[in-house]
Amino acid sequence: MNTIVDKAMNPIILFAGLLLAGILFSSPGFTQEIRGVVKDSTGSAVPYASVNLRNRISDAIVAYTTTDVKGGYVLRLPANVRPGDFYLEARCIGFKSQNKTLAGLPAEIDFTLAISASPLQSVVVRSSRPRLRASGDTLSYAVADFSNAQDRVIGDVIKRLPGIAVAADGTISYNNKPVSGVYLGGDNLLDDKYTIATNTIPQGVVDQVQVIDNHQPIKVLQNKVTSDDVALNLTFKKEAKMQLLGQETAGAGLPGNYYADFNALMLKDRYKAINYLKGNNTGEDLQQEVMSHNISDYQQRVGNDPPATVLSLGTVNDPALSRDRYFFDRSGLLNLNNLVNLKGGLQLRVNAYYLHDAEKQDYNQSSSIFLPGDTVRYAETQHNRFNPDLLHAQFTGNVNKEKYYGNDALVLDDNRWVDYSQLNSNGSMVNQVFRDHLLSFSNEFNGIRSIRSNNLLQAYSYISHLAEPESRTIGPDYNAPLFNSDAPYAQLVQQVNVPTWYTNNYVSLKIPGAIGTESFRTGFSIQSQGLASNLSVLQSNNTVNQVFDSAANHVAWSKKRLYAEAAYDIPGDNLKANLTLPLILQQIDYSDAGYALNKGLGRLYFNPQLRVKFKTGVENFVTLLYSYRNETGGIEDIYHGYILKDYRTLYANSADLTLRQNLSAAAGFNYRKALTLFFFSINLSYNHISANNIASGVITNSFQQLVVLPYPNSTDAWTADGTISKYSFALRTTFSGEVKWQDNRSVQVQNGAFLPFNTTVGTVSLGAATKLSDQLNFSYHITGTQTNSHSPAEASAARIDQLLQQAEINYIPSADLQLKLSGEHYFTRSQGSPDLNYFFADASAKYHIKKWKVDLQLEAANFLNVKTYKALYLSANTFTASSYMLPGRIVLVKVLWSI
Repeated sequence: MNTIVDKAMNPIILFAGLLLAGILFSSPGFTQEIRGVVKDSTGSAVPYASVNLRNRISDAIVAYTTTDVKGGYVLRLPANVRPGDFYLEARCIGFKSQNKTLAGLPAEIDFTLAISASPLQSVVVRSSRPRLRASGDTLSYAVADFSNAQDRVIGDVIKRLPGIAVAADGTISYNNKPVSGVYLGGDNLLDDKYTIATNTIPQGVVDQVQVIDNHQPIKVLQNKVTSDDVALNLTFKKEAKMQLLGQETAGAGLPGNYYADFNALMLKDRYKAINYLKGNNTGEDLQQEVMSHNISDYQQRVGNDPPATVLSLGTVNDPALSRDRYFFDRSGLLNLNNLVNLKGGLQLRVNAYYLHDAEKQDYNQSSSIFLPGDTVRYAETQHNRFNPDLLHAQFTGNVNKEKYYGNDALVLDDNRWVDYSQLNSNGSMVNQVFRDHLLSFSNEFNGIRSIRSNNLLQAYSYISHLAEPESRTIGPDYNAPLFNSDAPYAQLVQQVNVPTWYTNNYVSLKIPGAIGTESFRTGFSIQSQGLASNLSVLQSNNTVNQVFDSAANHVAWSKKRLYAEAAYDIPGDNLKANLTLPLILQQIDYSDAGYALNKGLGRLYFNPQLRVKFKTGVENFVTLLYSYRNETGGIEDIYHGYILKDYRTLYANSADLTLRQNLSAAAGFNYRKALTLFFFSINLSYNHISANNIASGVITNSFQQLVVLPYPNSTDAWTADGTISKYSFALRTTFSGEVKWQDNRSVQVQNGAFLPFNTTVGTVSLGAATKLSDQLNFSYHITGTQTNSHSPAEASAARIDQLLQQAEINYIPSADLQLKLSGEHYFTRSQGSPDLNYFFADASAKYHIKKWKVDLQLEAANFLNVKTYKALYLSANTFTASSYMLPGRIVLVKVLWSI
């Protein structure tokens, strides 16, 4: 225990010193800023007035800001400003401007503007130059400046905003940082399931897309507890708040395709709703719309990592294609999201959906595992059918005031899958049926109240239960020599269930001070689990017997934690920092009578974390992160009986509970120039994980057996990532780029040999989206990826080079007609394999019928009719070549109208 604490303390002392230095150098003696208030002659505040620092000789503006709604302003200056060379100017439409000399720094300078009696001449502004408005931590994009006529939903516009990127799964990032959520008129309707909004809200009703940096959504914690979250907020036009909105779509086409999207939206201040019914068999994956984009952040907040699904049908990879290129579905989604603001600040919210789908997947796959002196190969073909039924409901009550905060969320899930697979593995034909039923509930309560002396008292409670019985059958006669003494049989049956209870509760006292906020927290958490599994054989005469003695588990598990934590927050303008110092007393007990297993482990852990954000300029900042965590494995790491996780992987454990030490360090620099629409970021990170065990595999040409062995093991990962985004006013084009490098080093034990591996992935991406005219716009993106993997223990090294090009052109010959043509080119090269080239093309034409107030749209997806796709994958010493069946050409006629 002392060794663990000592190892963690040395870096903490170093970082605490850096934090202290940051505090000193951000003190008033080293700060260059001007504060003040702008009022009119009656003493009323003048909001949104411009305050400019000008050079006396050139009269150029060196720095600028705008006043807030109370007329206040803070102007942060470059470090090399000499007061005698500059003067301060305040300007606002309807008032006479006023200048004041700058005698010294820092300074407090107030302005009193006289009302201008001069009548304003009529002017016509013809500039189409996009602009951003920066106010404190909020950056506002005017949607009209970046939208095109063909944009239907707000997500189409967000993709083109400078500084913002949208991933293929809908995840939104601002200057290379994922956003925590998308607010609608300041209201949190959707948590982090914001694809519902971006794919549904009409772009024409949105006035601004606001980026909120350092977003602290809890009002009682604002200016007291730091946050490094970035959130988006959509503001709406006045007329959009007055009526029911909706964009409806119905379509049909060949070969036997359909598409439907019926939605109803309300965006009033007191009531917001996004309710819709969708269905299609055109490859649009509706599960992505209800995906939680920040699920890992949520699990870290509640302190619980629920058990993952144990079993599967196989080991196939998803191809590196747009999902609608390869996805076969017949899906339907009913999604209801309603929020009402009541008197007293009470907010009630209901989010619920039901999704049903019938999916299919057909593929061939060959895998080569390179071992010292040997290569193991697998060849397999699968015809899979998936039938998910997903039901989710969340009920939330919220009060968010300056003096108190309360939030309670009850979440219910009932998810069922029935999946079928016809499998040919190395010439052996078998059928699989997989049934999975996840049933869970959770309730999370968080309450914060301001008490005497402006201190804050917090109470938190979370409780959840999850059960997921899984059953998979394989047969007939699958690997009979191993599972049934080489005798024929009907089915091999694997059953698993890991029911889990979990609760986490704490109280916290926060003490705001002159520089920062001290926080003290104490609480406890309890996790109670059981792992029951059985691998049995159904004989041809319908009798059932266990495969072998070590093919069942009945594990009981409990993990209890008592913790105390001290934290310090500095929510300053120039320096924001958070230092967290938790002590955790943990006791784990687990047993399985079938293997005479009865063990306990008690430990005291110290898991410090430091986050620093320091402004190096008006719009620039540096971020630093240090984290050291002691982690323990879960119930899935200690069962001794074999579980057949998929048809060729038999897994068990022969080691004690996994103990890991996880050290992370990261640094980043973010640059923004809102006036010129220029964004730049670079981030570096390092992660080292050391563990007390290692996975060992015995690999043959037909099967893999994995066992965890008690040998020390470690992995290292380095990542460097840089992004850039710039809008060119002259070319009316947004240019973007990204360079990313990842290096991972790990060790595996396979067939008795220790194999260290080094895998490096490099990615370069460039893009441009240009508006050539009001009738013509064009976009192009190119991404190159190189993957290398090698081991000193084997002679061969593997490398894959991939290139993706995407282009789209939109032409609007008249007000009633819109044409679009888009394409994707995929290229893959690997030594020893033929080059892979694929080109996909889509086209659409939309015609507006004024008399009926509807649009008719003709779409042709994949009109070159590409029906198969091959892909290469590389992971450690495993090289995989997969071939997928694609839906081919789809032609649809859609009718679109608005309500």
